[in-house]
Amino acid sequence: MARRQAPPGSQTSLREANRARVVESLKRHGRLTQIELAGSTGLSPATVSNIVKELTASGLLHTSFTTSSGRRATLVSLARRLGLVAGVHYSSRHLHIAIADTARTIVTQSSLPLPLDHRHDSELDRLALLLGDMMESLGGTLSDLLGVGLALPAPIDPRTGMVSTPGLLRGWEGVDVAESLSARIGRPVHVDSEANLGGLAEAREGNGRSAASSVFIRVGHTISAGLVVGGDLFRGVNGKAGQIGHVTLDEHGPICRCSNRGCLETYAGGPALLSLFPPSEGMHRLGDLLHAAEAGDGAARRVIADAGRHIGIAAASLCNLFDPEIIVVGGELGQAGEILMAPMRHSLERTALPSADGLPEIVGASFGEWAETRGAIAIALDHVTVDAQLPSAPSLPITA
Repeated sequence: MARRQAPPGSQTSLREANRARVVESLKRHGRLTQIELAGSTGLSPATVSNIVKELTASGLLHTSFTTSSGRRATLVSLARRLGLVAGVHYSSRHLHIAIADTARTIVTQSSLPLPLDHRHDSELDRLALLLGDMMESLGGTLSDLLGVGLALPAPIDPRTGMVSTPGLLRGWEGVDVAESLSARIGRPVHVDSEANLGGLAEAREGNGRSAASSVFIRVGHTISAGLVVGGDLFRGVNGKAGQIGHVTLDEHGPICRCSNRGCLETYAGGPALLSLFPPSEGMHRLGDLLHAAEAGDGAARRVIADAGRHIGIAAASLCNLFDPEIIVVGGELGQAGEILMAPMRHSLERTALPSADGLPEIVGASFGEWAETRGAIAIALDHVTVDAQLPSAPSLPITA
């Protein structure tokens, strides 16, 4: 039986709209106290309290108690029984997969190394099998997934869903990755760049959460940035916003994979850093460089610090253009912590335009190597439809 729609402007219509605002806010942020819900929705605390009681009784929301500012508070999330979503992150050298409930609680996750020049066809075939195995381990099937978010190490054109710049991800170009994976698993898929989704995770639930605007700089085999304003991504027309790795530092410098000269990646990207060591030293992956730096190896620490200095110069240009409140540093090299970030701050102080409020704070990613995967979960949840109306007859509350 079709649900009867309330007339626009009626009290019933207003209540339905308010319930939808509460649900949408929880989809964006995962868990919020009732006071935080009131702030994010613009509704009064009393209205939020009534809505939470109604939707909890209907099984749509889950509540628990927590402590906020020394006081007991009611923590609200979408009910876990509503379903599962998957987040997938293909970096240049690793694959991360996580399956979470609608409250963003990870229920299972997996990671494995990748060959350097992996291709979409073989990797998506393998991903479909892995997702099926992970769902089976949870007692379900692929059909139980509400949706999948997928992060790729290249800018994605939001109009076509394809890699927007030739040469940055060979083996994946000219392919609608979302459509290709969806055909394999029979579930909705949503794709964006790894930097964008890392930035989304940090802005929604990590170290950028309290900032009006933030930049997530991902430093690993490649370098890129995600720009977030008001909790939403700024992608640009072709999805190329934030490609800080291809800011020119020296127009006479080395040839970059994008075909230009002297890009930031040619000085601070993973391959450039590892090439500074002779083969006999065993620096084959960024993990080797990080382990050496942690063990106190002077050369390894110097190489990472020099990379931080170069990244800081490019970040200063980004700050002059975008003027963010905070910069969050992630990616594999981001795990070097202050060895990388202290020189970044120094370069920023020397080259960025100053302001009365000072320069943006530079901090490490709160989710480490899983930030992009959590962002993929977030974008999958953004596209899940939750029926916030109180049921008048038995019905499924979520559709994908």
